[in-house]
Amino acid sequence: MRLRKELEVLKEFHCDDRRVVSVYLNTNPGDPQQLNGGWKIHLKNGFKRIDEYLAASEDESELKAFKALKTKVKEEIESNQNNLSKSVVIFAAVEPELWSVHYVQVPVKTSFHWEQKPMTEEMEYMYKAYPEAGIVLPSYRETRILDTAMGAVKEELIYDFDSVEERWKIRKAEPTDPKENGNAEKPVVKLRPRSNLKGFYKGMDQVIDKLKKERGWHEVHISGETDLANAFAETLREKPASCIHKNLNNSKASDVIHQVFEK
Repeated sequence: MRLRKELEVLKEFHCDDRRVVSVYLNTNPGDPQQLNGGWKIHLKNGFKRIDEYLAASEDESELKAFKALKTKVKEEIESNQNNLSKSVVIFAAVEPELWSVHYVQVPVKTSFHWEQKPMTEEMEYMYKAYPEAGIVLPSYRETRILDTAMGAVKEELIYDFDSVEERWKIRKAEPTDPKENGNAEKPVVKLRPRSNLKGFYKGMDQVIDKLKKERGWHEVHISGETDLANAFAETLREKPASCIHKNLNNSKASDVIHQVFEK
């Protein structure tokens, strides 16, 4: 389910009594407070406060539901502790059943909620800042495309220019045989005259339109050398959300996202 649609479903979810737990947990390894697994302490303390509150209320049914969800959430996070991103966001309920887990590259302030509905306000704010989006990195040899959401890359696509057929083709998976991979050579691409750059990217507009529709992109961003970025932007039917004149083709996906969304 696309994130935008999932948020809509979460906003409509409701229990007659307090039965929904919402967890926003900061797991950012770059945060000094998270040294030596600091998030484990915050996770324990956050649940402990709710546990104590419910125990004082003496509502056995509510306490039972909470303890079941607490166990499930802790097992989920602890089983993925070696692959944590900057934050974990979880919405869960027993009846009606709800289980929505998000490992995101967006920092959050740790908080725990036990209410009749998911507390989605912070998630909505994060989504507004980091929506489902495509980042296009054009060059003379290839066009690199990042399918992103919530500050993370869902998939990376590469389109190579076939100088024989004079068209763009999506790159096939790299050969598994190291020898075969080592002998593979990319075709030499002659630099295009500046006046013909728009024609050079002909056909990529249809690729972007299709990806935008299929993947639910809210916006498209372009980053590349000035002439290349501008030429690519001119081929698109809709104006991109941003056009950054910086070559990021050799940058890690996480660095590209940082440059585009936190510029």
